[in-house]
Amino acid sequence: MTIKIYTAKKIITMNPSWPEGTAVAVRDGRILEVGSIESLKPWLSRDNYEIVDFGESVILPGLIDPHLHPIMAAVLLPMHFITALEWSLPWQSVPACPDPDSYWQKIKELEAGMPNGEPFFTWGYHASWHGEMNRHLLDKISDVRPMVVWHRSFHEVYLNSAMLTLLEITSEEVGIRPQINFERGHFYEVGLGYAIQRLNRFIMSEAWIHEGLGRLKEIVHLGGHTTVGDLAVGLFDYELERRLSTSVLDQSEVPFRVLGVPHAATASKFKGGHKEVVRHINELYGTDTSRIRHGKHIKVFTDGAFFSELAMLQEPGYLDGHHGEWLMTPEEFESVVREYWQAGFAIHVHCTGDLGLELAIDTLEKMQWEKPRFNHGYCIEHFGFSNPEQVARLSKLGAMISANVYYLFELSEQYATHSVGFERAYTMARLGSAVAHNVTVALHSDFPMAPATPLKNAWVACSRQNAAGSLAGVEESLSILDGLKAITIDAAIVLGMQDEIGSIRAGKKADFTVIDRDPIEEGENALRDAKVLATVFEGDLFALD
Repeated sequence: MTIKIYTAKKIITMNPSWPEGTAVAVRDGRILEVGSIESLKPWLSRDNYEIVDFGESVILPGLIDPHLHPIMAAVLLPMHFITALEWSLPWQSVPACPDPDSYWQKIKELEAGMPNGEPFFTWGYHASWHGEMNRHLLDKISDVRPMVVWHRSFHEVYLNSAMLTLLEITSEEVGIRPQINFERGHFYEVGLGYAIQRLNRFIMSEAWIHEGLGRLKEIVHLGGHTTVGDLAVGLFDYELERRLSTSVLDQSEVPFRVLGVPHAATASKFKGGHKEVVRHINELYGTDTSRIRHGKHIKVFTDGAFFSELAMLQEPGYLDGHHGEWLMTPEEFESVVREYWQAGFAIHVHCTGDLGLELAIDTLEKMQWEKPRFNHGYCIEHFGFSNPEQVARLSKLGAMISANVYYLFELSEQYATHSVGFERAYTMARLGSAVAHNVTVALHSDFPMAPATPLKNAWVACSRQNAAGSLAGVEESLSILDGLKAITIDAAIVLGMQDEIGSIRAGKKADFTVIDRDPIEEGENALRDAKVLATVFEGDLFALD
């Protein structure tokens, strides 16, 4: 088989013992060696080869987002985006609607342009910018068109009266179900699951999901990804999600792979218990393809959504005195973690508040006493609010962090003045301390909770600059090298795939991301400003326009 040589001004390998090169040799989807054309001659003299030259560009390991939601994205991407900050999507630029007047004006404008009878779906509402939301306000827009406002956090929806009627949701049927306010048309956290089951007739139709996944493919490629983790398979419908994802994403033109991590609660309901989920995931071994991957990973939850201000906080709590929400009671959380810990799973724990984090750490400590494990893969997902003592405990217990640093960018200024005060708002995503304690730190987008732009997310982690232009907790900044590690090799470690991807070295899969500048030489702003020119997935080139 012909050897393919990719050359560039510089190859940043993320391999500390062989950190740079200018050429990398690939055969049959794997790396033979990285170095220079001269140093590769022992390979080239033994086989035919061709050279693909990227000129003055820079080659990185294929970028990795260890926490992204393909099906959630597919559900939201066909909706109208109305958001506080501007969003740039491959097919449109979404203008900012940073206040109630602009938000409601946009809803009126979009609703008026729709055909009669077609339901209206929008995503991006956030009370900190857009003010009050309830079904009666939506009824003023239209009392005949079914309408859905999906919260920026994804963890909440608001339905107008016409949609409640269409879905046959009544106050009698809702009864005393938790986390539902029928009068306001508000369904959140556990109550969201109830609403989703009714809304699935729209949002989980094959046409809707195929459109959404088609858009997702563009977004993931544009961000330079070659691997993403699907962190919550089964949120809507476990088997349907797996079937639709495979039909769209397991195709030769898709330039990335997806590692599926089931949502423990919904998978358990579908499979008939956590023991059955363990059995099912173990049975998936051997069914991997190059683009659809499985592993002994599971997703569990402590507290509520960060964007919804439902994180569970230690004292002094929120400025206005409201409280967060548990997504699982502490007793239930411990029981579920024990099931998967004993089965040898890597456990990904959704944590947003420092009280939720305390529960996750206490439970990990208890598990280590009951059954000690090394390289156990217990990973804190999101890592919003924390304190320094918790970081030290995470280090001693061998836990990892996969952080959504975009919280800092979009929310730190708003939360400083309206939610938790400056100290806690500016030290969210406490990553510098984590690295100092030798905790493995990855960065994720949680897309569509944040743009799927790993280089820009790394820039936020390094610069600590928020959307208001403030520097928020610069003591917690990452170095440029650590920022790059967090979207390459350390992200691979979080997914348990470090032996295959995350760095450029002999034997690994030939996954590369080609960018137009060198952030190590030019500084942190090059992370923000870099343009992805192409990706290489298992040796095959996928150019970007």
